[in-house]
Amino acid sequence: MKIMSEPEWREFVAAGTRTAKVAVVRRDGSPHVTPVWFVLDGGDIVFNTGADTVKGRALRRDPRVSLCVEDDRPPFSFVTVHGEAELSDDVAAMLPLSVRIGARYMGQERGEEFGRRNAVPGELLVRVRVRNVVAQADLAD
Repeated sequence: MKIMSEPEWREFVAAGTRTAKVAVVRRDGSPHVTPVWFVLDGGDIVFNTGADTVKGRALRRDPRVSLCVEDDRPPFSFVTVHGEAELSDDVAAMLPLSVRIGARYMGQERGEEFGRRNAVPGELLVRVRVRNVVAQADLAD
């Protein structure tokens, strides 16, 4: 097992099309975990969600959030991020990042299409300010 440095974990989470599994706490205290498409933007992790989804409502009530990005192929690696979410419903500000997210997962040729689909009223841009990271590589070595 190897502990990843900050540059290593940032490279790991930005590689390919790995999704982040996002964990929030529901109003009743139970956990809620969902996969999301995301990008790194400076020091932050950014993704979209609907304002009226479980994630959207939970993050408005409590901005604490955890994410996990993993490689489930041997020798296995993961990055877990704990942070605080800042929410924005500003569609104009959301669009460039939504396009970047769409391009990451659907390719440059479809990035604009997916970005415009997700940067609409009723959607939120979630910017996770990273507070703590656990990043381990090569768990099976």
